[in-house]
Amino acid sequence: MKYRPSRRTRRTAIATTVVLVIAGFNGPVLYDIASEKYHHYKINEPEYKAANGHWKTVQVPRKYRINTIHAALLHTGKVLLVAGSGNDAKQFNAKTFRTVLWDPEKNTFRNIHTPNDLFCAGHTQLPDGKLLVAGGTRRYEKLGGDVKKAGGLMIVHNENPDRAKTIKAGTRFTGRKNGKTFEAKDSILVPRAKKKPDPVTGQVKTAPSVARVYVEAAERGKQYQTGTEDNYRVQGLRGADRKNVYGIAQKLSFDKKDFQGIKDTYEFDPVAERYIKVDPMHEARWYPTLTTLEDGKVLSVSGLDDIGQVVPGKNEIYDPQTKKWEYLPRKRFFPTYPGLHLTDDNKIFYSGANAGYGPADKGRTPGLWDLQTNGFRKIPGMSDPDALETAMSVPLPPSQSRKFMVLGGGGVGESKKATAKTRIVDLKDPAPRFVNGPELYDKARYPSSVVLPDDKVLTTNGSGDYRGRSDTNVLKAEIYDPRSNTKKGVADPLVGRNYHSGALLLPDGRVMTFGSDSLFSDKANTKPGQFEQQIDIYTPPYLHQKGSRPQLEHAGLAEQNTRTVRLGGSASFKSDDPDAIKKMRLIRPSSFTHVTNVEQSSVALDFKRTADAVTVELPDDPSLVTPGWWMVTAVDGRGVPSKSLWLKVPRSAAATAPTTTPLSP
Repeated sequence: MKYRPSRRTRRTAIATTVVLVIAGFNGPVLYDIASEKYHHYKINEPEYKAANGHWKTVQVPRKYRINTIHAALLHTGKVLLVAGSGNDAKQFNAKTFRTVLWDPEKNTFRNIHTPNDLFCAGHTQLPDGKLLVAGGTRRYEKLGGDVKKAGGLMIVHNENPDRAKTIKAGTRFTGRKNGKTFEAKDSILVPRAKKKPDPVTGQVKTAPSVARVYVEAAERGKQYQTGTEDNYRVQGLRGADRKNVYGIAQKLSFDKKDFQGIKDTYEFDPVAERYIKVDPMHEARWYPTLTTLEDGKVLSVSGLDDIGQVVPGKNEIYDPQTKKWEYLPRKRFFPTYPGLHLTDDNKIFYSGANAGYGPADKGRTPGLWDLQTNGFRKIPGMSDPDALETAMSVPLPPSQSRKFMVLGGGGVGESKKATAKTRIVDLKDPAPRFVNGPELYDKARYPSSVVLPDDKVLTTNGSGDYRGRSDTNVLKAEIYDPRSNTKKGVADPLVGRNYHSGALLLPDGRVMTFGSDSLFSDKANTKPGQFEQQIDIYTPPYLHQKGSRPQLEHAGLAEQNTRTVRLGGSASFKSDDPDAIKKMRLIRPSSFTHVTNVEQSSVALDFKRTADAVTVELPDDPSLVTPGWWMVTAVDGRGVPSKSLWLKVPRSAAATAPTTTPLSP
């Protein structure tokens, strides 16, 4: 007898078949959902977090979301997030410049009035706790196809020894030979001509003074470009000025126009929470590096100038006491945003890392720069030496080791080349030479490295191609241990971060990451990228260990003047368990932009324990501990750090300064 299923059985079978068919169509989706849920479960397990750390997104209200290009930790514990125009030409044209002040502890935000376009400025910590911000953007780049008017550099001469001359924006210059007219895009002051006696005859001669200004043709069209040098009449002049003031220009063309910098300099006051304008630099700079010296003065190097050319080795120093800039007497050329780190005897270690503009064959060799003599000692051994652009350089902790690591990087400009190399140099070696360390998690341009209080280094993100091109963002992170020269992969970052991204250590031992400015958002490079405004927090494994973390408190009154300790001096801190403390560290607050965080430092402190306190002794080396605010952190035997306390180190009388001159080289 043939079996015939019941109607109910048939209905059940049909329903089951339908479910299986639907599941077949949606299998990948269901699998992805299940995988995502499992991943979320896994990364939130206590054991996983204790081994790998954990990432979390900061909840930022919409009105405070900006294209963060620069970030600096202030001694108030707040973080200054600077966008300026945020690499957005529309915002630049609208003069919409943004800065936001973020309190990580309370997760509160405040918009700060931003007086100029500080996009691609340089910045560093000052001895009094203010943040020096110098340079920025005068004009956005124009690619060849976007250039509508011929333009270029006009050198304006003044032969009058008795009077300077102001040339206002919009002033017109007309060629004596070519008859073509160009307009000044900015106002400039042309100094008085200089009188110089002839050393032989004693006869006084006049040497014309000069100033530079970017000009564009008064009309659109290829017919207005020039190809040879010409002398230009300045329209609107009267009397003797018609003869004494004139312009000379070479080629004025439709070539690509690079970004142009500004001279403006500001100090950001963390207490008043506002920018204060001070004297401008002598040179306009876009993409400069600022480095604090052992006497608290600040070195400013490189950048694109007010006509879009790399500053030709004219470096200058800012004095926070006089608020003025002075040139170094001799030139030294570097590409933009060079990785410059202060080391012994006020010398500057150039890691070779940089973040942009400059010829491929000039100023890219790592070495030691003596500011007093302008001597430069090259350091050999660098692997992948043609892949140092967009590399990260970091002093390995503790900073007394005088060891530095250079991580990743890529080829010059928009090169597709990237490297996974890490290179280490010991500057205490009589013949320092780079050697390879463990390779990075992947080939990476724009990796961000942060020195942690437990003497390890977190490195995260980057991309395998220029600005994340072809969907090459690297969603990986690792922690390197200098003591064992080993690394360990940790929890993966939440989003990709490449150009215009960074990371810095917070006072509570966590790490913030910000920014990313991909050219494209797809593998085929057909969809424009969007700036990553998300801010994330990485909580390292040491903050997921069982048990409480070490505690520190200021001994005595917690007023500002009781927290000032000179080099070689001592300071005491209350502790609920001094015996558990195995290390004391003095950590410099970071200031990060464009894979450049040159003052990051963690200094080992000698210390003694009492029943309820620890007393630390500061080193007496001003090149190791520069003047300013530092974070004091206790670390226990598990590598777990305390929350940091702030300590101010005043300028040392023993600090030396390089020779400067008020005159242009």
